[in-house]
Amino acid sequence: MSVIETRNLTYTYPSQTDPSIKDVSIRIEKGEFVLITGPSGCGKTTLCRCFNGLIPHFYQGELKGEITVCEYKVAEQPIHELAKHVGLVFQNPENQLFALSVEKDVAFGLENLGVPREKMRKNVDWALNLTGINDLRERAPHEISGGQQQRVAIASVLAMQPEVIVLDEPTSFLDPLGAKKIFEVIYDLNRKLGITIILVEHRLDLTARYSDHIIIMKEGTIVLDGEPRKILNSKEARLIGVGIPKPTRLYQLLQKEGVNISNTIPLSSNEMATMLREALKR
Repeated sequence: MSVIETRNLTYTYPSQTDPSIKDVSIRIEKGEFVLITGPSGCGKTTLCRCFNGLIPHFYQGELKGEITVCEYKVAEQPIHELAKHVGLVFQNPENQLFALSVEKDVAFGLENLGVPREKMRKNVDWALNLTGINDLRERAPHEISGGQQQRVAIASVLAMQPEVIVLDEPTSFLDPLGAKKIFEVIYDLNRKLGITIILVEHRLDLTARYSDHIIIMKEGTIVLDGEPRKILNSKEARLIGVGIPKPTRLYQLLQKEGVNISNTIPLSSNEMATMLREALKR
């Protein structure tokens, strides 16, 4: 069952003459972990803004084609209605956090939707515990670390219990270790709760292992769309300039030299290490 589907989606910002995304046709199934990547300026953020209705309801411009999210036609639904189904986590958590305490930030979206107080309290507690920041609830957002702030931003979206969470480069301000922890939280939400995750990210070394669907964009169009191992092992992905995970690249180099260690293409260092150990036992 598809949760998001677009057909020939094209969008041009008001101040531009050329479209930022062109003839985008994709299908995202319920419960998938989708990774969207591609060179800077290729239209990834614009596409994400279409998923939650910021385009066309906040950013005006010209939208052509069709987009359906959770069975709603985005162009016909107000943002506050779409917010019940799709949550967006921004690149910089400081753009999303503004209350005097973590708890108030997490409750903000529920207050706007008019959720009853008892249910609001239950949802906030659940989201704080799930993201591992319950002990920070009384702290001011500006007093905590960048990784903790990003967890608060995720919790504020999660408290609304959306079917889809879209994360636009959520770890760009974090070091690799902090980023890894955030990706693990996101992955757990996907696997344990069945929430559809759409992650925009350049760091494929850290994220490819979690995804079961990858979309690669270039100059506003979809150039590759499918199963991650197959896509990242393709010549087209290398030519586009996507940062192929190092274990995948090593596997390709070994294959080129006639060394076949496995029929499965590795996406992580752990997978590659396991394959090498098994190959050495032969």
